Amino acid sequence: LMSLPATKGFEIGSGFLGTYLKGSEHNDSFVESDDVNKLKTISNNSGGIQGGISNGMDINFRVAFKPVATIMKEQESLDHEGKAVKLKGKGRHDPCVVPRAVPIVEAMTALVILDHFLRYKAIQ
Repeated sequence: LMSLPATKGFEIGSGFLGTYLKGSEHNDSFVESDDVNKLKTISNNSGGIQGGISNGMDINFRVAFKPVATIMKEQESLDHEGKAVKLKGKGRHDPCVVPRAVPIVEAMTALVILDHFLRYKAIQ
């Protein structure tokens, strides 16, 4: 997901906020589930991924995108000779990447899961 254009951050489960917790606060202890013969974690702080492997819980992640660089507001900059210039975007540009990003993130996630599923099937 970090390979998607405009991506600036990626976190699984508690993500960056988890770095402020002690191990005893962040650990995902397994407990019995309402489903017979199934386990679950208490908090799912791991976002369903532990050690790079799904632990059976829902996979939760977030992707952060930078704002669109081309804006229609005049900005100060420098040209290739170091002289002050004013820049202003022209043409048609999306004001936000989110409407396009959501289906791309969903598709990339599906491709990665399918890729790992096919790898698993190939060794059986």
